[in-house]
Amino acid sequence: MTFGQASGPPATGKQVQTLLTLLNAAGHVDFRDARGPMGFTQRQAAGKFTRDEADGFIEQLEQAAEAVAHDTDPVTDSRPPTTIAPGAKSRTASRGEPRSPTRRSSASSAGALAGFSTEELAAELQRRGWVVLEP
Repeated sequence: MTFGQASGPPATGKQVQTLLTLLNAAGHVDFRDARGPMGFTQRQAAGKFTRDEADGFIEQLEQAAEAVAHDTDPVTDSRPPTTIAPGAKSRTASRGEPRSPTRRSSASSAGALAGFSTEELAAELQRRGWVVLEP
């Protein structure tokens, strides 16, 4: 298999359209906007998926939307749903990258986080792959 090539049959147009609709509902503009949070490769950010990849991302986004609808995750109560693929690193604006229009300013984030305990915040960061240490 050549570098950057798909390892299966291409996704159908219906799968790609469903995936784009779910990404829009999650607050992303297009595939490129969702690349970091979703863990897309360059090929996927261009809208090219295999059938299995598209099914996996569709299932992941549907589960996230269902969890938000049922309020099963207390951390997402006051925030829009977060869609980060397992093992994917979240990009931050502190590295000189432009801010995404879906990100909140630090002032509004501080107010949204005021209702959570330190343990809840640390647990959420650890769930996202961060290492949390007491000062």
